[in-house]
Amino acid sequence: MRLIGNIIWFIFGGLIAAILWALLGVLLCVTIIGIPLGLQCFKFANLVLFPFGREVRIVFEKHPIANILWAVLFGWEMALGYIGIGIFFCITIIGIPFGLQWFKLTTLALFPFGAKID
Repeated sequence: MRLIGNIIWFIFGGLIAAILWALLGVLLCVTIIGIPLGLQCFKFANLVLFPFGREVRIVFEKHPIANILWAVLFGWEMALGYIGIGIFFCITIIGIPFGLQWFKLTTLALFPFGAKID
């Protein structure tokens, strides 16, 4: 299921999303102030390319202030969007595996600083 899910995900938007996240990361890394945010965008690009079979481990204690600032400024909007997309996919039986991947992105969207993708 992992291989088939990753292939379908890659074809139907994973590649485009990964490219967009990587471009945003590059744009943020051009500025000195945006480098920490740009590095988090690369995490999203990495996960959104092939999410099946991967896990997100949140290590909140590593950067608590950065995680709180991210969650207040960007994270909650992203998390709500990912939850909405995940619920939309989970409405059908066929879409449930893809909805679960969107929920995985929700956890990364809330607290990306210090998160590990295994």
